[in-house]
Amino acid sequence: MEGITQLTTGTLISLSEQELVDCDTSGQDQGCEGGLMDDASEFIQQNKGLSGVDGSCSVKKADTHAASINGYEDVPANSETSLLKAVSKQPVSVAIDASGQDFQFYSSWVFTGTCGTELDHGVTALKNSCGASWGEEGYIRMQRDVNANEGLCGIAMEASYPTA
Repeated sequence: MEGITQLTTGTLISLSEQELVDCDTSGQDQGCEGGLMDDASEFIQQNKGLSGVDGSCSVKKADTHAASINGYEDVPANSETSLLKAVSKQPVSVAIDASGQDFQFYSSWVFTGTCGTELDHGVTALKNSCGASWGEEGYIRMQRDVNANEGLCGIAMEASYPTA
């Protein structure tokens, strides 16, 4: 959402992941009670210092929309070509298998290590990216055009992006 908001308004704003966890109680994800948000809240807790658990939704904040989207598009599964086309236009949400040691100990350059396709981590794919202590200031450059339709670590299996 931050990426599409910047592309449509010209202003980059930081949105609250914790507010999504707290206020999305009747939608598809249902805060921490629904599927993907369990993984997302774990990521939030580890990397953003947020609680990663359902809290109370601030009605005042929920009524004030800093950004909005009108839907989302799924990138055709198992197609790095389609993923590259989508990423060339905006940031894309992807799921990857980040459980392997090669991935966890990544520090620099293009990642070509061993990983599977048990998707366990939500990340954002950016066109050309390169602060955190992991990887290259919190980023990873992943090898493209691998000999697998799902891409390295399953990156092309479940990608989507918001529409404005």
